Formats: sequence, structure tokens, C-alpha cells
Amino acid sequence: MIVKTIDAKTFKKMFLAGAASIEAKKEFINELNVFPVPDGDTGTNMTLTIMSAVKEVNSLNDPSIEELAKAISSGSLRGARGNSGVILSQLFRGFTKEIKDYNELNVTIMANAFNKAVETAYRAVMKPKEGTILTVARCAAEKAAQLALETDDLVYFGKEIISHMEEVLAQTPEMLPVLKEAGVVDSGGQGLVEIVKGAYDALLGKEISPVSVKQDGASLSSAKMEGISTEDIKFGYCTEFIVKLEKEYSLSTEIEFKNYLESIGDSIVVVSDDDIIKVHVHTNDPGLAIQKGLTYGSLTNIKIDNMREQHNEIVIKDAQNIAASGDKPKKPANNQPRKEAGFIAVSMGEGLGEIFTGLGVDYIIEGGQTMNPSTEDMLNAIDEVNADTIFILPNNSNIILAAEQAKQLTEDKNIIVIPSKTVPQGITAIINYVYDKSPEENAERMIAEMNKVKSGQVTYAIRDTVIDGKEIKQGNIMGLGDKTILAVSDDIKTTTIELVKNLVDEDSELISLYYGEEVSEEDANSVGDELMNLYPDLDVEVHYGGQPIYYYILSVE
Repeated sequence: MIVKTIDAKTFKKMFLAGAASIEAKKEFINELNVFPVPDGDTGTNMTLTIMSAVKEVNSLNDPSIEELAKAISSGSLRGARGNSGVILSQLFRGFTKEIKDYNELNVTIMANAFNKAVETAYRAVMKPKEGTILTVARCAAEKAAQLALETDDLVYFGKEIISHMEEVLAQTPEMLPVLKEAGVVDSGGQGLVEIVKGAYDALLGKEISPVSVKQDGASLSSAKMEGISTEDIKFGYCTEFIVKLEKEYSLSTEIEFKNYLESIGDSIVVVSDDDIIKVHVHTNDPGLAIQKGLTYGSLTNIKIDNMREQHNEIVIKDAQNIAASGDKPKKPANNQPRKEAGFIAVSMGEGLGEIFTGLGVDYIIEGGQTMNPSTEDMLNAIDEVNADTIFILPNNSNIILAAEQAKQLTEDKNIIVIPSKTVPQGITAIINYVYDKSPEENAERMIAEMNKVKSGQVTYAIRDTVIDGKEIKQGNIMGLGDKTILAVSDDIKTTTIELVKNLVDEDSELISLYYGEEVSEEDANSVGDELMNLYPDLDVEVHYGGQPIYYYILSVE
């Protein structure tokens, strides 16, 4: 079988097949997490990222390659979750930029697209590491460039690239010692291989199980309804649509559009990207919003829901979600006066959310380990905070890239991402904000102070492994420091005390414990009392965090 060109119909099938492939393997990819903790989410993040693009692609009827390229780029960009998801979205972004001007794709175009994908992804990562998804993508691009000089057969081209990607993936443990010790290949690289393999199967004409597009959490409309109580609904229709731009659309035009929507409704989200605008508004006259949208271009994906009819169902569902997750409705800030500075924090657990709110955070994004918020979640939060400068505290190393991506997509507000990798770092950062300092001075101060914090987390092992010479058995209780596992035992209290011992030094002054949803107040205070006995010269604070998965989150400063 020889194939020399790919048309739009085939390319669409290939993309959807790639998505179906990683969806089927996401749990296997999750299990490749280096640390044996119950939060390995690379497969989930990459799947949710590509599914966001799948939703955009499936909304198109008989699309051209250009339309597919825009849908894939826009959908994955907004749906990107976690570092692996953001990198995947950047790979798609670069790839689709290269192919969008063609009606058919051949080996040369595909090779150039592979190269553009890698260039774009490497630019998005501040300190690229070898032995990761980036390495697998780069080596695939290098192989593609070589093959483009040897063949015009896409079947042979694809077969050789996949073979080379699998060889490189198998070598990732030699590039990253932590992978070798854990006995796994890079999970992001594995995810990328699964996507390419699925696309290649579609090129060969194999039958692919249709991909199931599931809503992760709430849709735009339900997310904006989460704060609805039993009181009367002021605006009855949740209205959503996409504008395909046909006229110039500048920052001033976007502000004008938002101001108009504010005059006829609330809960407004207007997100623009290249040639499209995604619009969400609650209004009593959807026709006015639609007519205004038409002044900028043609409309698609129009959706209007009568919220009064759905009210009881939504309230019940929200109540169930709140009861299950400890989530609290977030009141929109757009109706508040514009202020100089606002704050967004990512957090999980009722107690931690209340701590951040008490420190002045305007909007809490529920998320963290196992549930990394997407770039679009960040954009929605930014829209809700009515401030000139907004500081984002990701509080997780796997969320920083999504926050940075949201920053790049925001034009009407100054976004500063404080790269907090843990909740304690985020708490320290916001405590050190000074209102009479400039945003830049505050960012420098917040980052400097949070970097003095030593963080720890206590959770359980989901598999047997060996890390940094420590033998770990499934079910063991592990104490994780900022970089590695510092303590292991069969007991929560023993591990917690040992973890703190590894973090305290002669300069330490304060130990803070945040206990999770599975720990009683009595047990937490018992740990706190023992720490006070061990370190009588240090202050020890015990707080309710309410976080899942981690028995304790702690810090030493």
C-alpha cells in the first residue's frame, strides 16, 4: 500500500483516531508516573487536552485542512491541562500552523510540520529536559526530515517515524535517571507515541472505535451556573456561540463587545484566538447577543438554554458536587469596582480554600494533583477578577505552564504568574504581597519569599518501586519533599514526623501542618504536639486543609 497525499477527510479521521488511541491507553500512561503516588495524571491530562480539540473538530461539517487546523489548535490550546497537556497543545499549534495553507498533505509538508511542532513546543518550555515528550517529538521531527529526502510514500514515512519514536521512548530511562530507577519510560512520550500510532492506523484504513467526547466537570454554561442559589434568576437564558471573524477585531473592539454584553446580561466570557471568538453570556434576550456577534462575522455552535427550566436540576447537581468535593460557589467579581490588583489561586479542599480567601484571594480554582485545571479554566477565572493586574498562584508545578499559556492569551489585564509549586509556597507568596509596591516589585518579593519555604506532602504508595535507594511497597506511607521521597513507613504519624525532621534545620522558625479530609483533628493535633516537644524553639501551627489524597501538606520556614 502506497499513499502519497492526505486530504482533509483523511486528516480528520487520523486526528480523531489519534485521540481515540490515547483515550484507550490513558490509564496505562497514568501508571508510568515516576513517584508511586495516587496522582499520576499525564494520560488524563493529555487525553482531556486532545478531547477539547476533538470537540471543536466534531463541530465542523466537511471541513478543509485550514478549518481543521484552526479547530485543533484552538481547542487544544484552551483545553490544555498539566505540563504534558500544554506541551501537546503547543505541538499541535506548531504542526497546524505549517499545514493550514494546503489542500493536501504530502511527505515534505508533514516533515516540515513535525519540525514546526517541535520548534513551537520547545519555545514554550523555559528549561526543556531531555528524556521527556520533547525528546520523543524532536527525534521524530529529525527522522521525518531525513525520510523526506528518501521517500514520497506516507505509509513508509509513518511506519519509520513510529519505529524511531518507540526506540527513543525506550531510551528515555537512560536520559533521565529517575525514570530508570523507577523502571518506567517517560509517560508524556508514551502518550505522544499512542497518538501518532492511532493516526497511522487510520491512514492505513483500519477501523477505529469512535472517540467518546465526555465533558470533564462542568461545561461553560454549568460552570457559570455553579453559584446559582434558590433565589430568582435575573437573566434567564444561557447563551453560547462562536464567531468566525470576518472583520478586524482588536483589543478595543473586544472591550466594546464585552461592554455591550454587560449591558444586556452577566456571567460573561469572551475569549478570542486567531480567527474565532468564543462567547458566553446570561441574558434575557439572546437575540441581541447574537445580532451583536454577527457584526463581527459568521456564527457557529450556537447554544441557548433556558436556565429557569434547568434551575432545580442544576441546584441539585451543584449541591451534590459541593458535598462531594468541598467546593464553594465562587461569586463573580466583575460586578465589583475595578481595583489595582487581584489574586487567583489553585487549591483543593475546603480548609485551604478558606485560608486563601482569608488572605485576599479573589477566585479559587478547584484543582491540584489529579485534577489540573485547563488553560480555559484560567481564562474564565481571569475574566471573573476585575483588576488591572492579576497574580496567579498555580500552587503545583504541573499547573504553571497552563497559567503561563492563559497569560499569553489575555490582552486586557496584566497577568503575573507566581510560579508556586506547592500550596505552602502560594500561602507564603500572598502573605508577602505589599499593597504600596508596584506589581513587578511585589512579584520579585513574593517569589523570593516563597522560595525560602520547604514543603512536604504525606500520601500512600500505589505500587512497589525503588527511588533514591528507598524500597517502597504498595500501601506504604510516603513523605515527599520538594524533589524526592524523604520518609517511608507503615504509619502516617511516623512518616510525617520523619519528613519534618528531614526539612528542619538551624534556620527554621515555623512548622505549618495542613491536615487532609481523611485525618481527624485529634490525630492532627497529636502530630502537632509531638513536633512541639521535638522542637520547643519553633512555632508549630495546625490547620484544617481538607485536601484529598494527601494526609498532610506541610511546610518549614
